[in-house]
Amino acid sequence: MFPLHDDIPPRSTPFLTYGIIATCTIAFLIQLAAGDRNKELVEQWGMVPARVVNDAAGDRELLRDDVAVVVDNYRQVAQVREFKRPLLPSVPGDLLTLVTCIFLHGGWLHFLGNMWFLHIFGDNVEDRFGHVMYLLLYIGGGVLASLAQLAADPTSTIPTIGASGAIAAVMGAYVMLYPRAVIETVIPLPILFMSFPVPAPAFLGIWFVMQLYNGAASLAGNSEGVAWWAHAGGFAIGFLAAATLNTIHWLSPPVPQSERHRQGFLGL
Repeated sequence: MFPLHDDIPPRSTPFLTYGIIATCTIAFLIQLAAGDRNKELVEQWGMVPARVVNDAAGDRELLRDDVAVVVDNYRQVAQVREFKRPLLPSVPGDLLTLVTCIFLHGGWLHFLGNMWFLHIFGDNVEDRFGHVMYLLLYIGGGVLASLAQLAADPTSTIPTIGASGAIAAVMGAYVMLYPRAVIETVIPLPILFMSFPVPAPAFLGIWFVMQLYNGAASLAGNSEGVAWWAHAGGFAIGFLAAATLNTIHWLSPPVPQSERHRQGFLGL
């Protein structure tokens, strides 16, 4: 399922949401400009669980599995050879990669999908949280989401990157704060693409259950290169943060039902 827009207009300009999207865009352009060096950039600025754990233990001797593709020119057959190489050290420091990793992405689909989800859900959460607490939710949620992935696989030498954990925290806060919201959703069918209004708890609840299911599968070694536990952990953190702050009345009041309206296509 892919969200087009929700039915809740923001009451203020979401400056921080736009700023985060701009920052991630600049970081992604730097990755594209790096070309073949992007792999090194990701390893040096991404969060590598084993590197963070070993740094805390005072042990920096780490090796990472790598792959070389060897082409046999006589038979025109590509052979894959796995080998160990030293893991590159982090540039900002191992603990700070818990922050820097949430501004990097693994490709166009990863980047565009994350930014679109942040565009859909971020403005309304920023409206309730206020700019400062929203930034704390985003950064704090992203860091704790990275720690959730680290806890699930502390020996991994694969860099964890992406804004997904931080955006999952925003999504968790959204479903807690707007349980009656409706999300216009595209459901791809074999012949046509049709859109349907889907209650926010159903849309985001299904998304959360999928992360838990795939996270459980990843514990058996079927991770598919996706940080499922960062997604699930970020969502739970955002939900709990919103519930706590809402209980102690630290958030702005919700948009009255009478002011809600169905926005146009793509929310424009």
